[in-house]
Amino acid sequence: MADDSQNRDTMTPRHVGIIMDGNGRWAAARHKPRGFGHKAGVDAVRKAVRAASELGISHLTLYAFSSENWSRPQREVRDLLGLMKLFITRDLAELCANGVRIRIIGSRTDLSPDILGLMETAEFRSRDNSVLNLNIAFNYGGRDEIRRAFARLAAEFAQKGRDPGTITEADICGALDTGGQPDPDLLIRTSGEMRLSNFMLWQSAYSELVFLPCMWPDFDKSWMEQAIEEYASRTRRFGGVEDAKDIAL
Repeated sequence: MADDSQNRDTMTPRHVGIIMDGNGRWAAARHKPRGFGHKAGVDAVRKAVRAASELGISHLTLYAFSSENWSRPQREVRDLLGLMKLFITRDLAELCANGVRIRIIGSRTDLSPDILGLMETAEFRSRDNSVLNLNIAFNYGGRDEIRRAFARLAAEFAQKGRDPGTITEADICGALDTGGQPDPDLLIRTSGEMRLSNFMLWQSAYSELVFLPCMWPDFDKSWMEQAIEEYASRTRRFGGVEDAKDIAL
């Protein structure tokens, strides 16, 4: 489990997760198809990655494509997959040059060979980078991540003859897609919607949540700074109390 105490005295979150929402509504407001909004959203991804590096954030997780997104119209799914491919092929060299390490989180079952190949290439080529750890949540669902983690642990414990009743929180954290990384200090959702939508359910137990009114294509460094300012204004107790005054409250 991540050591939250390491981050209590800093105003900048180590790990920020973002639910990138509002592409379709942004496009509709401009009388454009949803694909137009998704393309603009890729530009916002670049701005978010750049802003995270400039602001000293060490881990950034972007919710790119959920396991539920497959139910969207076939054309939109095709557009989203195409943009994922374009982002990796066009931006990988620059990301690597800027010290960004890429990890794709989510289920890889039944993904096409071309998508899998791009994922593996991005992870391999960026494996030694350390300025920013970028998690791209693709074919991702928080409940499915937990299910897969328990399946891995069950198989491991059975193989080693260990009692499954001894599974610890640390075991679970290590088996998640984000194993070895700190839990997100701050979760941001754009577009004004106020829900987690099956994103990092285990890891967000003590995350600060900030809901921004901007649509994702309008997101830039100023919006990131606004979210961090809100984060810094809060007192994180992690289930405890800040001082003696709180005991009486």
